[in-house]
Amino acid sequence: MSADTGKTRRRAIFGIPLLFIVGGICGVLFWGGFNWAVEATNTETFCISCHEMEANVYEEYTETIHYYNRSGVRAVCSDCHVPKDWTHKMIRKVQATRELYHKAMGSIDTPEKFEEKRIHLASNVWRAMKKTDSRECRNCHDEFSMDFGAQQSRSADRHEEAFDEGKTCIDCHQGIAHRLPAGAKEAYEAIAAEIEGQQ
Repeated sequence: MSADTGKTRRRAIFGIPLLFIVGGICGVLFWGGFNWAVEATNTETFCISCHEMEANVYEEYTETIHYYNRSGVRAVCSDCHVPKDWTHKMIRKVQATRELYHKAMGSIDTPEKFEEKRIHLASNVWRAMKKTDSRECRNCHDEFSMDFGAQQSRSADRHEEAFDEGKTCIDCHQGIAHRLPAGAKEAYEAIAAEIEGQQ
């Protein structure tokens, strides 16, 4: 037996090269850590760790039906702002790195700066939701699961009309979790026209 063959055997466990075993362990640790970090950044605690969010939009959200309601079901920030499926979730996470830049720059670190940018921030969310057919709303709300008989007649009629006309949740519910900024109606109409023009 040559010296080279002996070295190769010592670098294998159960016939599997040691390099593959170490690589596999490192891969599992990396993947586990990566997924832990992604999920940790999807928590409400993480989202409101920035005072810009806690002092502004979070305070508004705590007074809405998504926070406190008769069913006891609460939507947290990521339910509405982060897709559930892995591919779109990763795209959103990459997009969110811009928010880190603006945090560092202090773009909205005072209530006055936040209010000044509110229509722009809201428009970004509305545009994304309009383009994705309100995908994040549908994390919890499904038109096929709606019991129109349990809704007030006005709501049931509006929902049925909206579904028949191909509307999406955000077409009617822009201010469902946060206060609408000045000029919201006009801004949303422009977004809707822009997106419908692209289709």
